[in-house]
Amino acid sequence: MFSNCDLKNIILPLFLEQLLLMLVGTADTFVVSFVGEAAVSGVSLVNSFNTIFIYLFTALASGGAVIISQYIGNNRKDISGETASQLLTASTVLSVVITLLIFAAHKHLMSMLFGRVDADVMNEIIIYLKISLYSYPALAVYNAGAALYRSLGKTRVTMYISVISNMINIIGNIIGVFILKAGVAGVAYPSLIARTFSAAVITMLCFMRSNSVKYAAKYIFEFNGGLLKKILNIAVPNCIDSGIFQLVKVALSSVVALFGTYQIAANGIAQSIWSLASLVCVAMGPVFITVIGQCMGAGKVDEAEYYLKKLMKITLVFAVIWNILIFAFTPVLMLFYNVADETKHLVILLVLVHNIFSGIVFPFADPLSRGLRATGDAKFTMLVSVMSTVFGRLVFSLIFGITLDLGVMGIAYAMCLDWSIRAVVFYVRFRHGKWKTNKVI
Repeated sequence: MFSNCDLKNIILPLFLEQLLLMLVGTADTFVVSFVGEAAVSGVSLVNSFNTIFIYLFTALASGGAVIISQYIGNNRKDISGETASQLLTASTVLSVVITLLIFAAHKHLMSMLFGRVDADVMNEIIIYLKISLYSYPALAVYNAGAALYRSLGKTRVTMYISVISNMINIIGNIIGVFILKAGVAGVAYPSLIARTFSAAVITMLCFMRSNSVKYAAKYIFEFNGGLLKKILNIAVPNCIDSGIFQLVKVALSSVVALFGTYQIAANGIAQSIWSLASLVCVAMGPVFITVIGQCMGAGKVDEAEYYLKKLMKITLVFAVIWNILIFAFTPVLMLFYNVADETKHLVILLVLVHNIFSGIVFPFADPLSRGLRATGDAKFTMLVSVMSTVFGRLVFSLIFGITLDLGVMGIAYAMCLDWSIRAVVFYVRFRHGKWKTNKVI
């Protein structure tokens, strides 16, 4: 169903898009480092909180993408359009409700999560969070539209949007911090503007009549319980998985806050580099959903198995190469950060540990799981991920980080243990072939 040229045309734009999207976080952390370590710490802690909801919106969109892809593979494009429209409605409503709830309790939440940080760090946390909250609906709306375009294989569109969006963000960061001297607000507002731009453009494009699958106003304002149930059957396990994963990360951010400002700053910088290092696996996730979803929707299970193997080989080769390149570049990147030498040294160690496992193990822990979910195997992958996150990452982070006094390095070791558990279980699941009997539509 997909030639090598087809796969290249899907993968390369997604890779570039994800690279540009991740540069948003890296640019924020880099520019704000010139404000001071308190600002870096505040931004990194809020980003760990924001990521809960970013992943939640992405998980909902991914659930919709599986259904859209399977209907496209089944040549039922009318229902694909209705599914995409219902996904937009669900994403918008969910994001607005979440935004209002957090606004109502943001000070209490931040005090509960990060109450032990210094007063200047907490001040930066509150400022950055309040501005970030405005962008939640934009993030959800963009993800819904991107899910439609990726399901169609039109990944160049979302790539072009990301190029412009990132230009807006980076130029805005420079103006906000170096010209307006606005501190963390100087990096928060450009991100808000960039995300709003992306949401507006993708939504307008999704209404275009030239698309074989498009939004329809009549479906956006209707309630189709059957379609929403199909979306939620995939999306809810994804959301639970992502939600618990991110809650654990936030809990671990509270633990990191106990280790001192330099370790908080190092962890924040390292996480932005980790995001770049995991780029190949993140970019390949939507590819698995589109390709495997269309194969399963068309009833071509043998082709789904063939492409699962082929995409895993592609992911492994490029993940190893990419992680080596990112680690080699890390010492050079550290020369541009305005932080202490102790912080820079710790960042390099964190990136080394992460990239070894990100290149070899993470392809089986994440992209393969997305391929299994695209077949409808969402509940199993959710259960494995949740158990691994709680008992692998959280428990052993406390053991390594606090009991063994390894600090943020201990949390990195536990993260790699979590990936290893998932990788083994998902590979065994794939080899056993139970996923072949799944029915989604």
